[in-house]
Amino acid sequence: MIAVPEKHITFTSGNLRLEGRLWLPPVGPSSGVVICHPHPLHGGDMENYVVRMVAGDLASRGLAVLRFNFRGVGLSGGVYAGGLGEQEDARAALEYLASWDEVAGARLGLCGYSFGGLVAFSVGPQEERVAAIAGISPLLPDHPLSQCLKPKLFVFGQNDQVIPVAEAVAQAQAMPAPREVVVIPGADHFWWGREMEAAVKVGEFFAREIGTSG
Repeated sequence: MIAVPEKHITFTSGNLRLEGRLWLPPVGPSSGVVICHPHPLHGGDMENYVVRMVAGDLASRGLAVLRFNFRGVGLSGGVYAGGLGEQEDARAALEYLASWDEVAGARLGLCGYSFGGLVAFSVGPQEERVAAIAGISPLLPDHPLSQCLKPKLFVFGQNDQVIPVAEAVAQAQAMPAPREVVVIPGADHFWWGREMEAAVKVGEFFAREIGTSG
């Protein structure tokens, strides 16, 4: 887990101010990862236990980490914007993370859980600074992900009760390489008691694909 306290930060997305938590390794510049949380209208926020576990694992590997609240969540301004506004928030988070001297802005990762996965896989293929993309129980867009040649990780729970797992796995496996599709036996959409397994898969993926230093 995270060894020292994260910084509570704010940054702008258009004319909105968003809140987040930032972890910067003591030695840099390092690669970094932005994490997107589950659906804002169903209680999702940056304090979600899966999001926190992923952030902790990434930090323990020496990567910079930014988790943040989408517009309308917590102290972030604005209201839910149907997914498109949230994609703008993710782009703003990437820009903010890249702005730190301690971060190698050209080697960023983008990760999302559930709805956050949909945002990550929608934004990541189009953002030049994003070198790898990961999703936990992600909702999957078809385009532009179907044309994405960046490393991609898809982590599903075998017993997911929210998304059709077999269909999602088949869709993920049909994506262009490089890609990795992981199905965790016994895990469901909410990862109760299994969140560490998902976090480790994500941590291993980003440590391999973007490294820990720039």
